[in-house]
Amino acid sequence: MKFAPFFGFVPWSEIENVGSLLNYMKLISNIYRKSKVIDEIDQKILKILIGDSRISQKELAARVGLSSPGVAERVRRLEERGVIRGFTIDVNPEALGYPLQAIVRIRPLPGKLHIVQQMIEEIPEFGECDKVTGDDCYIARLYVRSMGELDTLLDRIVDKAETNTSIVKSKSVERRMPPPVMR
Repeated sequence: MKFAPFFGFVPWSEIENVGSLLNYMKLISNIYRKSKVIDEIDQKILKILIGDSRISQKELAARVGLSSPGVAERVRRLEERGVIRGFTIDVNPEALGYPLQAIVRIRPLPGKLHIVQQMIEEIPEFGECDKVTGDDCYIARLYVRSMGELDTLLDRIVDKAETNTSIVKSKSVERRMPPPVMR
């Protein structure tokens, strides 16, 4: 076996012509596309995009040591594989007039699960909500302007669920990506 750049170890005896090489490249590309692991370059791309999703392709390419088309193709594949779900902005709730955040654990009363979920979806101050296992069914993040507003919002679901609320003092860890599974 000989080493072929970009393709790993290739039994050259199996690659008889350009068509065979192209088929082999397609096979490797499909395996890579469906793979749940990322390589070191993809990891660098993700870290840079997490820090600045508005970076130009040219600047991103320069920072990871690839050409612009090479970076564009890698980003496209990361999107296609579902690694990158979208490019977004990070809005500061305080700047919009919501100085308080509460973490609310919600346990719907028997037979009220779907009603409570619908109510959570309809209350825009719930910034995010996860359905979880354990004693509680939901853990949600609620953005409010005052303690009074918190009470008013929770009163809307109190006859359908038990809640346990904690006020967020500060974030010890900002949202971040999990460590990648490396090849």
